[in-house]
Order: sequence, then structure tokens, then C-alpha cells
Amino acid sequence: MDDRTFDISQIKVPAIPSKSMGTGVIALLIVGGLLSTFYQIQPEEVGVVLRFGRYVRTTDPGLRAKLPLLETVIKVPVQRQLKHEFGFRTVEAGVRSQFSARQFADEAVMLTGDLNVAVVEWIVQYRVSEPIQYLFKVRNLDDTFRAMNEAVMREVVGDRTVTEVLTVGRQDIETSVQQQLQVLAGQYEMGITVEQVVLQDVNPPDPVKPSWDEVNQAQQQRDRLINEARAEYNAIIPRARGEAEQAILQAEGYALDRVNRAEGDAARFNSVYEAYRQAPDVTRRRLYLETMQRVLPKVGGKLFLAEDANGVVPLFSLDTLRQSVGSAAPIPGGDR
Repeated sequence: MDDRTFDISQIKVPAIPSKSMGTGVIALLIVGGLLSTFYQIQPEEVGVVLRFGRYVRTTDPGLRAKLPLLETVIKVPVQRQLKHEFGFRTVEAGVRSQFSARQFADEAVMLTGDLNVAVVEWIVQYRVSEPIQYLFKVRNLDDTFRAMNEAVMREVVGDRTVTEVLTVGRQDIETSVQQQLQVLAGQYEMGITVEQVVLQDVNPPDPVKPSWDEVNQAQQQRDRLINEARAEYNAIIPRARGEAEQAILQAEGYALDRVNRAEGDAARFNSVYEAYRQAPDVTRRRLYLETMQRVLPKVGGKLFLAEDANGVVPLFSLDTLRQSVGSAAPIPGGDR
């Protein structure tokens, strides 16, 4: 290749008129001043205006103005829900969220109250309620708030057994952590409102998972057997108690009936005896007539003859009389 050399001195720079250059500089200053004067606050934000680093005012959403070069604006999302993740990180949120493969054991591994180890993952959702406190009251607010979350969660988990942390105590843990975080945020004047604490995956460490699963299976089998025994107990014992109470009530009713009958028979006998004692003949005849009234309808055909009857006996249909007498039921201790 041929080497080519250029003489810079031969390059001619076009002459720019000084009047045009001044106009361009003025235009750039005007555009820059306008851009630094007006700013836009989004609907979920407020603007905190600082003049030489000192707070001056708070502006609402919309197109606003400030003093150029003298004032700066910090936009704070007061209507947006913010969150911190512990024990995991979301790489991309969506229908199928993608999570980081990195392990965060330093913030997720915790010791429970019964000296077991649990891996706790959780999310804290909060909003900015006081922009001035949020910006200026606490240095490194995000790091401080994360440290507070870890401290409170470890304290709450340390007061409970591993079974409560993994199963039945999740709701109670979330509520306790939220309340304690809100109290600390108020004491530190962070200017935030803790809206929700959500436990995600809570599991034992990977090396002990097989043993933990075996323990859970044994506990589930134990609970199943206990529930079956209680169901059988509830099915048999109440029925047996009901049958026993029924038998007792029947016996008491039978005893009461027998006593009442005996007392009634004794009272009736006494009344008959009193009547007999006052009028023996009348009572004896009355008893005789009542007895005959009960007996005679069971005899069947009857033939009455006077004691002093003599002579020719009228002719009766003896066959009909015999049939009626034969069909009559026998009376114990008597004749037909």
C-alpha cells in the first residue's frame, strides 16, 4: 500500500460568523434553561424539591417548574407498592416468573425455638407514606430496612417450633413480623407503611429433607390412626350411653307402673272392703252379679229351669243347644 501523508496546515476550516455563534449559544442556553426549569411528576409519585440541598417543598403529580441550577427534584413513588425479597431473587416477573439460581442461605437459614433449622423465604411489601422521612431521616434506608426484616423474622421464628414454622404457624408469623416491623419503622422515622409480609417456601435444609419427609409421614399416619380411633369412639360410646340411659328409663318406668298399679289395686280393694263392711249382703250380691256379668257371655247357649218346675218339659231344639254349648269356650273351674 502506498503511504499517504496529510498536511494539517492545508486543511481549511470554514469561517463561522461571530453573530451566528452567539445566537446558537443563546439558543442552547434557553433550551437548557427550559429543560432544567420544567419537570413531570407521574400520577403515582410526588416531587421533593431541594434548593442547595435543603428541602423546600413537595409537588404533586403533573407538569411543574423549579429554579434552574438552584433547585433539584427527587421523585418518590408514594402510590406504588414496593417490596423486598429475602431468601430468593426474582430475575423476571411474569406468568412464569424466573428466579435467580443463587442461594441466599445467609438470610434464609434460621434456628427455630426447638433448636431445629429451617430455610425461610419471604416478601415484605410496603409503601412510602412520608417522603421527607423516607429520604432524609435514615441513611441507607434500604439496607437498614432489610437488616430490620432479618432481625425481626429471626426473632419470631426463634420463638416457635419447626412444626409451627412449616405448617400451622405461618399466618401468625406473618402477622407478628408485620406488626413489629411497623413499630420499628415508626421508631426510626423511616416514613414507610408495611402493608404485608408473605411467607414463601419454608422448608428444612436439603441435607435433612428425606428424614423430615419420613417424620412427616409418620406424624400423618399417627394423626390418621388417632382420628379413626376417635371416630370409632364417637360412634360406639354415645350409642352405648344412649342404650344404657334408655334401659334405665324403661326400668324406672316399669317400676313406677308396677307401683302405681299395686297402689291402685290396694286402694280399690280397700274401697270394696269398706263397702262390704258397711253392707255385707248388698256388696256380696253386687260382686256376684258383676262376676256373672263377666262369665255368662263366655258360656254360650244357656237353659234356665225353675227350681219348682214339674210336669211335662216343653220340647226344645236340643241339637241347636248342643251346638251352641259345644262352640262355647270352657270356663276354668266350672261346667258347661
